[in-house]
Amino acid sequence: MRNNRPLRPSSKPFEQRKSQSQSNEIDQGVTHKLQKLLAQSGLGSRREMEALIIAGQVSINGKVAKIGDRISTSDLIRVRNRLIRINTGSRLPRIIFYHKPEGEIVSRNDPEGRPSVFDRLPQLKSSRWVSIGRLDFNTSGLLIFTTSGELANQMMHPRFQIEREYAIRIIGQLTSEQMTQLTRGIELEDGIAKFDMIVEQGGEGSNRWYHAVIKEGRNREVRRMFEKLGIAVSRLIRVRFGPIRLPSYLKRGMLSELKENEVHQIMALFLKGTLGYRCSKVDRL
Repeated sequence: MRNNRPLRPSSKPFEQRKSQSQSNEIDQGVTHKLQKLLAQSGLGSRREMEALIIAGQVSINGKVAKIGDRISTSDLIRVRNRLIRINTGSRLPRIIFYHKPEGEIVSRNDPEGRPSVFDRLPQLKSSRWVSIGRLDFNTSGLLIFTTSGELANQMMHPRFQIEREYAIRIIGQLTSEQMTQLTRGIELEDGIAKFDMIVEQGGEGSNRWYHAVIKEGRNREVRRMFEKLGIAVSRLIRVRFGPIRLPSYLKRGMLSELKENEVHQIMALFLKGTLGYRCSKVDRL
C-alpha cells in the first residue's frame, strides 16, 4: 500500500476470501482462548471481552464462561444471550480509514447527544466497528476502524509503543527551552508525558505549526502538555498512526474502506504471524 496510490472504497460489496496459506477446512479439534476469539470475531477489544466474561455475560454450551476457558468451532457461544459466530481467522476483518473532523465524539454513547464518528460508518450485522485509539471532540485527523478486536489490541497496547504524529498549531512560537522540555518530559496529573520528536513547520502571523511524535494515547495528552507551558493549542490534527499516514485525498468527513490485499498488509504488519498471516516484505503505508 503506497502513499501515492489512493485507497478508494470499492464499489462492490466487501468480499471475504480465505488466505491461500490456510486450509479449506477448519480443524474442530483445535481450541483457542475464549477472549481472543471473541475479539477476533469483531465484538470489541480483548479487554472488553475479558470484562464481559468476568461479569458473567458469556456462556459456552449453556454454562457461564470464565477467564482462561478454551473453545473450538463446534462450541455454542453466547454473549448477553446472543449467539455468536466465531471467527478463527479464516475470514479477513474489515478496516476503514476515516478523516475525523472537529465536532465529533469517538463514542457510541454521549449524554450530551453530540455527533458520533460511529454514525458515519457502514452498518454491520454480525460484528461491530472498533476504534483504534481515540481523538477528542476538538481534534481532527486519522482514525482507523476495524472489525477485529485482536488487531485493535495489537495496534493500541502500550507495550508496542506505536507512534502517533500530530500537526499542532499554536499562537506564538516555542522557545528552544520549551521544545527541549517537551522532549525531556512534562509532569501531568497522570504521570510524565513527552514527545519523541518535535519540529517547527512554519506558519503565518502569530500562528505557528509544529509536528510532534508521541508513543502514547492518553486523554488530551498533547493539549495538556502545551497547557502546562501556558500555551493554547488552536488546531490539532493526527496525521499518522504507526506506519499509516492520513491519505492526502481523504478530506475531512470522508472515509475509505481498504481492499483485501491492503487488509492483508495491515495484518502482516501488526499481527506478525498470528492468525496465519505472514509477509516477507511489506511496503510502508
